[in-house]
Amino acid sequence: MYDVMYIPFFNMFQMVMLGVRNAALPVARINVPKQNLRSSLIYNGVQVRCKGYAPINLGVMFVPEQEAWIVERFGKFHRILQPGLNFLIPVVDRIKYVQSLKEIAIDIPSQSAITSDNVTLSLDGVLFLRILDAFKASYGVEDPEFSITQLAQTTMRSELGKLSLDKIFHERESLNVSIVESINKAALSWGITCLRYEIRDIILPARVKEAMQMQVEAERRKRATILESEGVRTADINVAEGKRQSRILASEADKQEQINRAAGEATAIMAVAEAKAKGIKLVAESLKSQVSGLTAVSFKCVV
Repeated sequence: MYDVMYIPFFNMFQMVMLGVRNAALPVARINVPKQNLRSSLIYNGVQVRCKGYAPINLGVMFVPEQEAWIVERFGKFHRILQPGLNFLIPVVDRIKYVQSLKEIAIDIPSQSAITSDNVTLSLDGVLFLRILDAFKASYGVEDPEFSITQLAQTTMRSELGKLSLDKIFHERESLNVSIVESINKAALSWGITCLRYEIRDIILPARVKEAMQMQVEAERRKRATILESEGVRTADINVAEGKRQSRILASEADKQEQINRAAGEATAIMAVAEAKAKGIKLVAESLKSQVSGLTAVSFKCVV
């Protein structure tokens, strides 16, 4: 009977000592893919993201703001520790994941893509995301950042294949929005939301650059020719308009001169006519006075 009771007690003592020994192990750093800007640490099987240390279960835990600690009990998910004071059972409870709820920027490495007009180009970008559900981010995907990076690369290639090279440069903002919407649809089950995506650099092949440079130069020459012809046309129009205005002004001057001449002649004729009329009137009055005098003389002689 004592042997039966002793064996479970001894096994439990071994488990406690093993947990204490493991709690004293140093933190081991592992290699992280280059596109992942955040460091990952493994401590006693505990994966810690965005932290330089692995939390040890001391019974009384203080969780920082904007962090979520995933606790497992006997290897099964138990609960999520919220910021502030939390109590755990040593050895029994284990902190499995530490998720940061802050906005994170991930560098998307350069990759090649083919546009709808069969132009191969290389481009990279920056992805801004945030963890909304710490449980899904911990158990829904093995490595959330690596998965979201791969998803961003494939989505970017897919969206670029729908546009031509000219539209990529002109509709860059709408392209970023389309990539964000596609990523959010796929990453919904991971508890991650993509806030925004920014295309950083677009690298074109040398031949495409030369062709675009030639096109730009041809467009500039075309604009210069158009501007020159517009200048000549405007100059000709201005000259013709000047001649027209000059002729109009000359004809107006001739017309006014003729009017003035006619008015002068009419005035002269009127003056002559008035002078003649006055002369005739004076002659008539003189004759009338003479006739009246002769009549009076004749009347006196008769008397």
